[in-house]
Amino acid sequence: MRSYSESIDKKPKEMRQAVNILFLGGAKRVAMARLFKKAAVSLGLDPVIFSYELSDEVPIAEEASVIKGLRWSDPELMRHLHEVVEENRIDIIVPFVDPAVGVAARFCRNNPEVFAPCAAPEFAETMFDKALADKLFRQSGIQLPPEADGSDEVICKPRCGSASKGILVVPADTYRQMAGDNAVADKYIFQGYVADRDEYSVDCYVNLNGSFVCAIPRKRLEVSGGEVTSTITVHSPQLVSLSHEVLTKLGVRGAATLQFLRDRSCEGAPYMLMEVNPRLGGGAVCSVHAGADIPVYILSDWLGKPAKECQSWRENLKICRYPAEVVFDNGHLLSLSLIHI
Repeated sequence: MRSYSESIDKKPKEMRQAVNILFLGGAKRVAMARLFKKAAVSLGLDPVIFSYELSDEVPIAEEASVIKGLRWSDPELMRHLHEVVEENRIDIIVPFVDPAVGVAARFCRNNPEVFAPCAAPEFAETMFDKALADKLFRQSGIQLPPEADGSDEVICKPRCGSASKGILVVPADTYRQMAGDNAVADKYIFQGYVADRDEYSVDCYVNLNGSFVCAIPRKRLEVSGGEVTSTITVHSPQLVSLSHEVLTKLGVRGAATLQFLRDRSCEGAPYMLMEVNPRLGGGAVCSVHAGADIPVYILSDWLGKPAKECQSWRENLKICRYPAEVVFDNGHLLSLSLIHI
C-alpha cells in the first residue's frame, strides 16, 4: 500500500480542479473528512468540505465549514438545502445518517448537476422503515433472523429507529402483550433474539454503472450507542458473496454498509442480514485503511471515471475509535495547541 506522501498529487494547488463536498449529518465524521481530502488530492482535486448540522459547534468543524441547517423533517429543508448548494457551489453531497440519505437522493434527483453516492430516494426511505425493509428482504429471498414465534426471548426494533435507540429485548409473555396491542405492534418489528452471536458489517461500493467495486467484511468487536468503536477486517468469501447477492437483488448503487449476525452457538449457522444502510457506516474508515478507498470511488464516479474492483485489501486490520476534544470559545473553534493547561 502506498504511503500518504506517495499518494498525494504533486500538482500545485492552483492547478487542481476544485471539488466542494457537503456532508449531511457528518458531525462526528472527522476522520472520514480527512480521508476525503486525501483522496481528492490524490486525484488531482482541490477539496473543500462543508457539513450541514443543527449546531455549528460540532467536531467536524476541525475539518469542514459547518453550516447550521434545519431538521430533516422541516418542510423548508429542500429550499434551504438548495440555497446552501447554490451559495457554496456544492458538487457532491454525502449523507451520514439514515434520514439524510433520502434527502440527499431526492435533492440530487431534482438537481442532477449535484452528485450523491447513494441509492434512489424510494429505496433509502424503505430501508429507514424496518418493517418495509423486512418485507422487501423476505420477498427477495434474503436470509434474515427468525421471526418471533412467542416461544422465547424477542428483540423489538423500532420501525424508524437508528443507532440502536429504543431496541428492547423482552421475554415471550411481554412480546405477546406488545404484539396484541395494535398501536404498539405497529411501532416495532419483532424477531427471535439470538443472544450468543457475532455481528459483522460489510462496507460496499457499487459504481453508478452497476459494477461491484468492493465488499470488505469486518467484525464488530465493541459498540457504543449503536456505533462501532472497535472493529477488525475478516476474510470471509461467504460474506462477500452474500453482500454481492443482496445488493444485486435490491439494485443498490453507491455506498452501502450491510449488517449481518451469526449464531455462534450453532456450528455452520448461516449469516443473517440485519440491515442495509445505503450510506457510509461509522466504521467504514477501517475498510478505507485496509485498502478499499471508498472516498476515491465516490470522487471517481463524480469525475465520470468509475473505479475498478478492489482486488486486494488487508485482513485483520483493526481500528479502535476514541473520543477526542474539540474546543469552542464563544462559538469559535479553538486550536488545542492554544489551550493553556
